[in-house]
Amino acid sequence: MGAALVCTMGLGSCINDLDQLPKNPTSIDPGKFQENPKEYIGGVMGKCYSGIAVSGQSGAGGDADISGLDGGTSCWSRAIYMLNEFTTDECKWIWPDAGIVDLVTSTWSDQNANIFGTYSRLYTHIAICNEFMRLINNAGEYGISFPEQASGNQVSRAEVNQLLLEARALRDLSYFYVIDLFGNAALCWDDQEPGSNPVPTTRTELYNKVVADLENILAPESGWKDSGIYGRIGRDAVEALLVKFYLNAEVFSGKAEWQKCWDMAQTIIKRHQGSGFQNSGLAEDYLALFCGNNDIFGPGGSLKSQYENLWTIPYSYQLTESYGGSFFLMAAAYTDSAVATPGWYGMNAQWTCMHTTRQFAETFNFSAPKQFVDKNGNVTEYIGTNDDRCYLWLDASQGFSMDNTDFSTFKDGYVPIKFTNVECDATTGLLPRWNDPETGLPRVGVHDLNNSDNYGIDAGYTFPNTDLPLIRLAEIYLSAAEAHLRGGVGNATDALQYVNYVRERAKVQRFTVAQFTLPNILEERGRELYWENCRRTDLIRFGKFTNGYNWNWKNGAAYGTDIASHMTLFPIPSQVRSAYAAGTYPQNPGY
Repeated sequence: MGAALVCTMGLGSCINDLDQLPKNPTSIDPGKFQENPKEYIGGVMGKCYSGIAVSGQSGAGGDADISGLDGGTSCWSRAIYMLNEFTTDECKWIWPDAGIVDLVTSTWSDQNANIFGTYSRLYTHIAICNEFMRLINNAGEYGISFPEQASGNQVSRAEVNQLLLEARALRDLSYFYVIDLFGNAALCWDDQEPGSNPVPTTRTELYNKVVADLENILAPESGWKDSGIYGRIGRDAVEALLVKFYLNAEVFSGKAEWQKCWDMAQTIIKRHQGSGFQNSGLAEDYLALFCGNNDIFGPGGSLKSQYENLWTIPYSYQLTESYGGSFFLMAAAYTDSAVATPGWYGMNAQWTCMHTTRQFAETFNFSAPKQFVDKNGNVTEYIGTNDDRCYLWLDASQGFSMDNTDFSTFKDGYVPIKFTNVECDATTGLLPRWNDPETGLPRVGVHDLNNSDNYGIDAGYTFPNTDLPLIRLAEIYLSAAEAHLRGGVGNATDALQYVNYVRERAKVQRFTVAQFTLPNILEERGRELYWENCRRTDLIRFGKFTNGYNWNWKNGAAYGTDIASHMTLFPIPSQVRSAYAAGTYPQNPGY
């Protein structure tokens, strides 16, 4: 099901003719609103959801909701990815595209179009959610009331109350990245006058405002009720977002919240334990979490015993077209060269442009002797890793170098493939694994060895069915473990076990008590959460982003050098500040 359908709670379809969000109350069409409140409210709420899934309403290559970036680059998740991953050791984009090369080489400024695009995308989504809240709260002005029991085209008070809670949570998700990326930014809230400039606000004030809102959403008196509908966020998602906030509270606000981080993580963990991998609630197969039918692991999914993807963005090749989301993470890593055909991954898109650095690859311990046998029985030996999270990586076995010192050469750097459009077994949650008969290399998905072109995998789709996980249960386990190590909160035995659930699923050795340290937690988070928009945030929290740890092309140097300490925040874009009276929107220090 596509992201634009997530507003359905009996509220009508939002596909194709999704209403444009009103820019202010006077642009609301009273006639349409009065004629069919259910469909009208559903359309605007649908935009709150689809605003994080697609760039606009004209298909992947059409006009975006924001200007300055094209319809593909400006997708919400891709815009965040450019700032949170391109700037770290996890990911390098090999093409010297304007603006992007500045992110890859840590040489950005307040003129960078991608930074401005990300800022604009986040605040556009925030404004959309605010406008939905105004629509509901001002409904009486258009002759709309919400009865206790809805019938026909009406919407019940309980239904709209739940939608208001979800819109607030969606807004607060975008605020997480505003606070993370920009720090001192602007407060744009639903109680402000439409059309007015948001108020420049300190990072601490933004953190306190948004966290209080999330805590209020979860309060018993709020009446939150999970819909159980695929694509709609549930209580797990809101709690998981709070875990992310609490984990970074010391950086965001100056006040550590390790106890709150542990306690909220426990709330989620206790709800999920008792099934899944070793009764942890985790999915049995790591790579299945990122496959073509991974909706079974998320809200409203069928495989409830392995419900690990706590918050996801739904995608469907039939309903959602986006050059961001999961498509971006597949196409950029795939290549049409002899070492990897699109058919192996269930996609016909291959951009051949995104790989990782030597420094990050080395954290997976690529030192184990490995071999594969081709169809003629020829044995090739190479150095590899036993970490199952690297099962599909393009590495030395396929002629790739780990070095990553030739900026524009795709094979100069290992390629971390984990997102695919192939399907797992919907009953067990396991991806079929097999060896390519031509090379003996590992592959996933249902296959037919008599079909030499794609081995039975349908690669005819331009866009995937693969949903994009935003927060997973594995992240909650690792966050709880880190909170214990930093704040002495919780139980040491449990905290160590949480990390080892993650490691054992990856088929690597458990941490001992002596190995259970903060540096090892940072590396484990990198291995488990790579390409999931966590790395920059983690490196900053561990004091490793600007100095003390370098990687290929950091600060424009082949092997990396330190960057200035103020670069833990991005600059407020010059275009934003120029929209305010001179001197009224302060620039972040150092820019």
